Parts: sequence; C-alpha cells; structure tokens
Amino acid sequence: MPVIKDVLLQLLFSLMPFVAYNIYYRKLTVNYSRNFIIIICSLCLLLSMTFASSVQSGIIYDVRYVIMFFGMLFGGFATGAILLVEFLIYRLYIGGSGMADAILILILTFPLSVLLSFLYHQSKHKFWIIFITGISFSFIPLIVLYITKTDYVMDNFLFNILAIPVTNSLGIWLLVTLFNKSVSDKELYLRYIQNEKAEAVNHVAASLAHEVRNPLTTVLGFLQLIKSGTLPQEKIDRFLDISMDEIHRTEQILSEYLSISKPHLPFQQRIELTAQIKSVVELMTSYANMSNVTLSADYPSSPLYISGSPAELKQLLINFIKNAIEACKDVDNGMVNITVYEETDQVTVEIKDNGVGMTPEQLSRLGSIYYSTKMSGTGLGLTFSYQAIQAMNGSVSVRSSPRSGAVFLITLPHADLNP
Repeated sequence: MPVIKDVLLQLLFSLMPFVAYNIYYRKLTVNYSRNFIIIICSLCLLLSMTFASSVQSGIIYDVRYVIMFFGMLFGGFATGAILLVEFLIYRLYIGGSGMADAILILILTFPLSVLLSFLYHQSKHKFWIIFITGISFSFIPLIVLYITKTDYVMDNFLFNILAIPVTNSLGIWLLVTLFNKSVSDKELYLRYIQNEKAEAVNHVAASLAHEVRNPLTTVLGFLQLIKSGTLPQEKIDRFLDISMDEIHRTEQILSEYLSISKPHLPFQQRIELTAQIKSVVELMTSYANMSNVTLSADYPSSPLYISGSPAELKQLLINFIKNAIEACKDVDNGMVNITVYEETDQVTVEIKDNGVGMTPEQLSRLGSIYYSTKMSGTGLGLTFSYQAIQAMNGSVSVRSSPRSGAVFLITLPHADLNP
C-alpha cells in the first residue's frame, strides 16, 4: 500500500502543469507562455523531489524525467536547461548514496530528452514518440542501477520493475496528452473569439454604413438641387427642413450604435419612477399627437423608488413608448396606455397599445441586436433598452399577436429592498 500511495502522489505532481494551466488560463484570452512552463515545472520538480518515493535511504525516485521532458517539449531547450540546473543543485543538496547514480542517469536521459522532444515536434506519429520516451525513462534508470547497485535492485525487485515504469510511462503519457488537449481546445476557443470579433466588426460596419447612407444620400440630393439655383425659395426652405431632419436622424442612429457599446456601470442611484414616467409622457405626447395616437398614463398616488441610471431609464422608456406609438400609426383610434403597478418587492410598468401587433417569430427575436420589426429601424433602441433593464436587475416580458396590439411589462426591483 505505501508503494501505491507513493506512485499516486508522484502522478499527481506530474499532472500539476495540466491542472495549473486549466485553472490559470481558463478565462484568459491568451495561451500559455514559456514563463508559465518554467515556473510550474520548477515547482513540480521541487515538490516531486522533496516528497520522493524511496525503499532505501539515499536512493529516491520521482517524476524528474517526466517534468524535464515536458518542460523542454513545451518551453524549449532553455526551459530544459533551467530545470537541469535546478535538479543538479537540489540533488546535491539532498545527497545520499544514490546521488552519483542520479547524475549518471541524467547524463543519459537529458540528451535523449532533447532528441525526443525534437522528434515529437517533427513527427506525425506523436503517440509513438511518447511511448518510446516513457519506456526509455523507465528502463534507463533500472539498467544503470542494476549495473551499479545489483543487490539493491534484486532486493527491491517488485518496486523497481513496477513502481518506476508505471510512474514514468503513465505520468508522461497522461501529462503530455492532457496538456496537448487543453492547449488545442484553448487555441480553438481563441480562434473562435477572433472570428466572433471580426464578424461583429463586419456586421456593425455594414449595418452602420447602410443606416447612415440613406439619410446622407437624401441630404446630398437636396443640396445639389439647391446649388443649381433654379428653385423657388419655398422649395429651398422645404428641402433644407428635410435635410435637417435627415441629419438629426443620422445623429440618432449614431447615438443608438454608441449606446450599445457603452458598458453599464454597476453604480446606481435612487430614482423616483413616477416623476420619470410623467416627464417622458409629457415629452412623447406631441409625437403621439402628430401620429394621431392617444397617449395616456395611470400612476399610483405614492412615490415609487427604484435603483438605476436616470438617463438610461428615461431613454429606455422613450424607446418603448415610441415603438408603441409607431405600432398604432396605421390603425384607427390608436391608443397607448402606460400603467404603473406597485408590488411588495418590485414595480411593474405596463406599456399597452392597440397597434399592428407581432408574430411569435418577431416576439422571439425582440431585443436581439440589429433586429427590428420596422422597415427603417436598426433594432438598437430595444437592444439598448433590454440591456439597461438587465443592468438594473429587472426583466421584460411581452404579449402580442398580429393585429391585436402588444403589452410590454417592465419589472424593476424596489429600491427600498435592494441591499
């Protein structure tokens, strides 16, 4: 049983680089570095030699060959040389009757490690290189000890022919295989991240160019007509008004794109919700009148407090109410009603319209970036709104069907109950 415990302990030391890599690099957007390999291999070498296996005083067994080969394989020759110096200094410090044999074995195994690591990188049959490495590191120490200490090998025959080969062969196979798998997975993940970033940039660039080009084309056309000098003043004034409206629309599009890229800061302040809604309703009433839509609101008599950003809250309310008004433009007696409900631990804002409604497919995509139910929309207004509500620990739900209007329920936690 002590032998099994020693073998398992040494295998644990041999797998430390794999474990440390998965812990340290799990969330990083870079792969391993040579410094990481040097540090973790140096630590593993010290631990394995400090808690080495031994059946006779002065003769110790550990995973030094596994660690040095691994360090050279993934950190280069310089890493192997550093580990070699570390081993020599620490082995001289430990001393014992097996010190000379250990140095002799290292003289044989270190050049072999250099050769096998080179062959590993060049060969397509990497499994066989690992197999040969494990066998070599298992039997070279046995052969050297059999020549120099025959009685010791024969007296501890079972330990020498089982524990040492298992530790070295299994250790090197597990470490290299598992570490290679983790590195390959990480490289795939990094490539995926890069592709996602490139795709997002292309998507944003194409969408922004498309959205901005239309109003700019309109403005350019009107300016060319005005420049001709053949138009009456009435038309010039009209074209200038349209051009200014298009420039304002361009500014709004750019603001929506910028709002998506802004991080939602964790800092929030106490906001009186009723006052904010009253302000937004007053602001949007003229827009509703222009669209022949009746806008109304019902509030509780007592103040309602939530936590969040006043500017973001105002913007998201404008986005939802504006969308509701636009959904009612083409229906008779269009109506949008805002109702605020206070519950024990939360506040619910209901925005209800009798507009064109939405299909189940449209409902499932609401809030997705660049998706809009309007022909001229970017979809960024609702995307920003959903993100802002999530930043305030709130939620959004919606009920709708074609030609039956829509009901948006915005639920936000009560400020008094927030920690």
